[in-house]
Amino acid sequence: MRFRPALALFVALLFGWAHGATLAQNAPAEAPNGLDNGLAQQVRQLALSGTSGGTTRTAQPGAPRFEVEVGQLDPRLRLAPCQQIQPYVPDGMRMWGKSRIGLRCVQGPTKWNVYLPITVKVFGTSLVASSGLSSGSVLTAADLTLAEVDLAEDNAAPITNAELAVGRTLTRALKPGQGLHQSHLKARQWFAAGETVTVVAQGEGFSVAGEAQALNPGIEGQPVRLRTESGRIVTGQPVGERRVELSL
Repeated sequence: MRFRPALALFVALLFGWAHGATLAQNAPAEAPNGLDNGLAQQVRQLALSGTSGGTTRTAQPGAPRFEVEVGQLDPRLRLAPCQQIQPYVPDGMRMWGKSRIGLRCVQGPTKWNVYLPITVKVFGTSLVASSGLSSGSVLTAADLTLAEVDLAEDNAAPITNAELAVGRTLTRALKPGQGLHQSHLKARQWFAAGETVTVVAQGEGFSVAGEAQALNPGIEGQPVRLRTESGRIVTGQPVGERRVELSL
């Protein structure tokens, strides 16, 4: 029986990982689209170790539950045979939602480096829409319920406290059961430019309060510039009605 080149390389890679065998130097320079079970498991463990919860917190009651879905390499890639493939987390890559794991050949006739798509799901309890909600809706307590959802489906922070959501306006429609995130809510304006605000400067072991004039509107989630009574210009974060926090 004659094997096609791609199938022959797949068999070589599979047994090379399972038994530590050396790939033949004359194997075709074409890699299969899939990964063998050993390498896929290494990728999952590496992704889990890069999450905020890792593999240990998942066993704690009430802690998020992590799942990693391993994608496929680009079928257009033509990779040389490799005796040892090393998975790694690329610099600056967050193991949350849709992400990537690097794969590099560290022992073989030709060194190569590719990126493998993965999806890290983080299941935890959060507020979800109890029914379909349209954009522009003002949320009420009846619109929301708690359920286990994938917290990583949106890059914005999930909302778990109904007090932070009730009375807020939706910026986009929500489907029944869809998790509520900060990005779904219209940002609040806590004060206008020119208003006098209370400024709280906080540091390790101390807190000092004073007054300042806002030089631009205080929009939730956006920094605001202030002129203090001494004339100094500082920047802080609006946190409530005519209230700004400075972190020192």
